[in-house]
Amino acid sequence: MKLPFPYAIAAEYLGSAMRVHANAPNHPTPRKAGIASRLTIGHLWPALHFPMRLLLGLLLGLAMLCAAPLADAGEAASPWGHWPAWGDQGDGTYRNPVLPYDYSDLDCIRVGADYYAISSTFQFSPGMVILHSRDLVNWTIAGHVVHDLTRIGPELNWDRMNRYGKGIWAGAIRHHAGKFRVYFGTPDEGYFMTTATNVAGPWEPLHQVTKDLGWDDCCPFWDDDGQGYLVGTCFADGYRTYLYQLSPDGRDLITATGRLINSGLGREANKLYKINGWYYHLFSEHKGNLGRYLMMQRSRNIFGPYTEVKQLAHPGRDAREPNQGGLVQTEKGEWYFLTHHGTGAWEGRCASLLPVTWTNGWPIIGEIGPDGLGRMVWSGRKPVADTPVITPQTSDEFDQASLPPQWEWNYQPRPDMWSLRERPGWLRLHAYRPLQPDTLLKAGNTLTQRTFRTSTNEVVLKLDLSGLTDGQKAGLCHFSQSHSGLGVSQTGRVRALEFRTNDRITPGPAIAGNTLWLRSTWGWEAGASTPTAWMAACSPALATRTSSPGETTGETASASTTSTTNPTPATWTSIGFITNTPDLTNANNEPKTTWL
Repeated sequence: MKLPFPYAIAAEYLGSAMRVHANAPNHPTPRKAGIASRLTIGHLWPALHFPMRLLLGLLLGLAMLCAAPLADAGEAASPWGHWPAWGDQGDGTYRNPVLPYDYSDLDCIRVGADYYAISSTFQFSPGMVILHSRDLVNWTIAGHVVHDLTRIGPELNWDRMNRYGKGIWAGAIRHHAGKFRVYFGTPDEGYFMTTATNVAGPWEPLHQVTKDLGWDDCCPFWDDDGQGYLVGTCFADGYRTYLYQLSPDGRDLITATGRLINSGLGREANKLYKINGWYYHLFSEHKGNLGRYLMMQRSRNIFGPYTEVKQLAHPGRDAREPNQGGLVQTEKGEWYFLTHHGTGAWEGRCASLLPVTWTNGWPIIGEIGPDGLGRMVWSGRKPVADTPVITPQTSDEFDQASLPPQWEWNYQPRPDMWSLRERPGWLRLHAYRPLQPDTLLKAGNTLTQRTFRTSTNEVVLKLDLSGLTDGQKAGLCHFSQSHSGLGVSQTGRVRALEFRTNDRITPGPAIAGNTLWLRSTWGWEAGASTPTAWMAACSPALATRTSSPGETTGETASASTTSTTNPTPATWTSIGFITNTPDLTNANNEPKTTWL
């Protein structure tokens, strides 16, 4: 889910500090097209009172705890989204998805013994996330490519916020001449590129390769003689795909060399490879009600003609059409395809790893069926044995000099309105007015994290409300095209809980004191056909005990979720319950809400 919460407060108000600790998903051993689910912690609202706005938005400080029971790697696939086990199984095998949350538009390479993948980030900042793995199954977040979205265009800044569903689309990562190189497109601004000697950065400031609208899915390629090329699709002109030579430094196209090499049927997701003397152009296409599937064409000449064409896999509607991704060869010579699949809901487009079998010079992706085409594979042997079980980062105590890479702002943040230094160990947010009144999607400095689609997930955060004043709100939110959240609102000198689903607000009890804990728990219950989610609040005024859960300070609002200071379950006395909500919200804006 992607949805930000507005922060608005007059300049003279201090704002709120948040401290978030997110527990990584628990792996028992022996999370453009899809709308991904995000959790948000919001804080202050306009100094003016906006009764229909809850201060919830993109996922800011969440603590996530995901538990997945171990399952036999050979068992039949569960219904879509019901993944009792995923990723590394601790016994030398893995189950798909390897990342059960939104990593869309993937590409993947190997450099030595290390694997790197990139994923599109749309309007989120920093942009174009980079993942690192030693075995293609266990991944961590290495960093981001783009730290200033305004180098793409002003519409991605906090004072415009005008690129939802746009911004950074699919790209490709390559390693050439001692440098990592990333190229990507935005539908409104063109193609961009940057380089770095270390994948964790620093990355060079973005360079704009083209300024044409309506292009996507570019990929660079360097031939044996060092000449570079770039392939890309003009989706605005009937999905026509062109190949260009690059300038010697790789920063510009030699436009006179452009050659049409493919067109039609929604063809995109371009990748270029040279294998055993053949130039392979990998792409996907969409045909009628069959869905999207992988194709490949090849030639002995990079500019073609590409007369040999092969379908590599079935659309796989039951697996939500695995298609965009990257071919990668292991050190042992085995081939795999890291791909996204999914059509939305709260997992967005998750990541899976499929084996590749070369048949008559073509890389068939997945299990080869009787017709010679690939099919979805849900389990397999790990490509690299004896690697530890790890998951991408989630938890945070805000005790570092900069935000760790699991965090992404909704649009380029306003730098003077947040700080990790004003109160060490806390994230402080200085709120300011949204660009549009009562509009969550127009509230700046909203911090987010992806959410897992697993059987059990939990986030707990602690807020210090010392700086909350009249007309301000703070809280935690699940958001996408719709949203649901739990938070606190202050009217005059009275603070009260609120539960919000889109524009519907359910008032809750009044609270006292400056400490507020918020928790959200969501996932799939055994035998359920739809997900369930709970949101709960705890404060000294609500607790069933007289002692305050965790620390209480005289500082401004803060959020924290540390396992050592979480309140005991007995103190969670206020609960909002949502059910029958496939995207953790309710399409009819009518959640079942109960204040206990």
